[in-house]
Amino acid sequence: MTINPTFSDATPVAPAFLDDVRAGLSRPQKTLSPKYFYDAAGSELFEAITRLPEYYPTRTEIGILDGRGPEIAALLPAGAALVEFGSGSTVKLRRLLRHLDKLAAYVPVDVSGEFLCAQAETLSADFPHLRVEPVVADFTRDFDLPESLAGLPRAGFFPGSTIGNFEPEEAEALLARFGRILGSGAHMIVGVDLVKDAKTLETAYDDAAGVTAAFNMNLLTRINRELAGRFDLGAFTHRAVFNRQASRIEMHLVARDAQDVAVGSDTFAFAAGETIHTESSYKYTVETFRALAERAGWRWIQVWTDADGLFSVHALRLD
Repeated sequence: MTINPTFSDATPVAPAFLDDVRAGLSRPQKTLSPKYFYDAAGSELFEAITRLPEYYPTRTEIGILDGRGPEIAALLPAGAALVEFGSGSTVKLRRLLRHLDKLAAYVPVDVSGEFLCAQAETLSADFPHLRVEPVVADFTRDFDLPESLAGLPRAGFFPGSTIGNFEPEEAEALLARFGRILGSGAHMIVGVDLVKDAKTLETAYDDAAGVTAAFNMNLLTRINRELAGRFDLGAFTHRAVFNRQASRIEMHLVARDAQDVAVGSDTFAFAAGETIHTESSYKYTVETFRALAERAGWRWIQVWTDADGLFSVHALRLD
């Protein structure tokens, strides 16, 4: 079955990508947005990360969805359209689908159109009675849902602790944006990683096989390919460290030596040991996430965690 996605009217990705790279590499602490990890290669690498023995979040969240799926599904309205922001693969969605027999439509939203459509087509083939209406969009920007969903109750799905990739004030604004997109009366199911010891966290983001390092380095590969970048990949290395004071894991790309790097018509100087901060993954307690969600306008309903307290899944409602 061929899936025809809806394309948002937001600013095209390429100009935004170039503008963001220029701005990020011009800062005293050089930065690159983690949303640009997810081209087709980056999406595939992230899926490989989720299968690593060191990377506990995916299997732990799946365990919660498997064990508490009926309870989670019972909170969502019958006949709803389920909108998954930054959908990636459908592994977690499938865990819920077995309990959502009255779901009217599934709307995966992702910036990587090729990967999105491939996943949507596979899901549609496996669930032929489910309407699958993918939207190619950057979920950090406002976008419209397909008109065909008019009149349906709305629910959002944001698993994987992706919310942790945003600064807390940005995460609050993002949840508020989801509320505007979904509308009054909507529900949200959000996966949130919890605070824990530094060793567990740092190992999860710097695996022995080097898959996370390749995922991080792919960002430079993408800049070289799409923005006429001149990064020497061998001149940078991956680093992951837990910043306990800020309650976040930080991923960096570290310059091995002093160098100048061209991106398009711009040149950026790196000192030896200087880093590009590519991702922050904030870790919350149940209480701190609840407070954040409520500041964003959502009513917190319930939380489910695993027995070891590694991960949490929260249910929210917009009244």
